[in-house]
Amino acid sequence: MPDATHGTPRCANCKHDLPWLVDASDTDFDQIVDTSKLVLVDLWAAWCGPCRMVAPVLAKLSVEFAGRLKVVKVDVDRSPQLAQRYRAQSIPMLLFLQDGQVVRTVVGAQPEGTLRTMITSRLDAAGEPRA
Repeated sequence: MPDATHGTPRCANCKHDLPWLVDASDTDFDQIVDTSKLVLVDLWAAWCGPCRMVAPVLAKLSVEFAGRLKVVKVDVDRSPQLAQRYRAQSIPMLLFLQDGQVVRTVVGAQPEGTLRTMITSRLDAAGEPRA
């Protein structure tokens, strides 16, 4: 499955939705987040302890919300233009994008349940059916 696509990733055999977790950089970010699905952008860095704590939670949530959520990870050290564009002064910084627009920003590591509630609220607001 390409990182940048307008469709929803599905298994070619069973047709079930697949988790959508991709990396993006300064050069390909705009194409990668160009989707009608809810996008959760994780601005992070390898040296950041809280960022490393959030990573497995986001991977798990990408599976739980497969077909309805795209998780995009951006290493701020490798993508300084994006860090500047979104004024990432503290990380982890999570951006919820709907139709390319930031609809919510969360700074700092959040518990899994809190992130799940935030995702569900955004999907409900967008009229996405529950799985």
